[in-house]
Amino acid sequence: MQIEAIPYRWPYDGVIDPRKTALLIIDMQIDFCGKGGYVEQMGYDLSLTSQAIGPIQTLLERIRQIEGFTVIHTREGHKPDLSDLPPNKKWRSKQVGAEIGSLGPAGRILVRGEPGWAIIEELTPIEGEPVIDKPGKGSFYATDLDLILKNKGITHLILTGITTDVCVHTTMREANDRGYECLILEDCTGATDKGNHLAALKMVTMQGGVFGSVSSSEQVLKALQPL
Repeated sequence: MQIEAIPYRWPYDGVIDPRKTALLIIDMQIDFCGKGGYVEQMGYDLSLTSQAIGPIQTLLERIRQIEGFTVIHTREGHKPDLSDLPPNKKWRSKQVGAEIGSLGPAGRILVRGEPGWAIIEELTPIEGEPVIDKPGKGSFYATDLDLILKNKGITHLILTGITTDVCVHTTMREANDRGYECLILEDCTGATDKGNHLAALKMVTMQGGVFGSVSSSEQVLKALQPL
């Protein structure tokens, strides 16, 4: 039971083992794909990031039915006093009209506890699903994600969420360097620029799968049917 993917069927080292596999749902927050959030305040087309919601929702519902499968959510955001916000990150956000920490339609932008920081209703975590709060792009930096995965014996990651070229790609690169076998799903990810989304996916396939492999929720669901 492997998933059809590019450039290789996944996982390369055998069949899917739910006990060793985690579905990562990265930063599906109002700030990134909802009205009044960070992405909309920057002037980007929300449809490019929100397109991942439906496919992730369908996949999540199926994976929750499989015993032993781990689901992990992440949220990007900073402490209310912004003590964990690098000055250059704050400055850059101000240049695009959405300064982190400032007040917007969804509360203070990218601040923990604010409405925009929340995970969207369609993908609300349920009891037992860890939520990783991160101050940066990658899900491993300044978090306990690696510890959680190792304690659960997880070696394989299916990556979904937004944005493909920033937080998802950074997390995939971090995971690859730590020895995790990664699969990114093209329809369960999205970016603020379509070209960046496609380029990020292409990067994964280079050098025989330099960071892992690329597939779709359709192929994952097909492979999960026997379970």
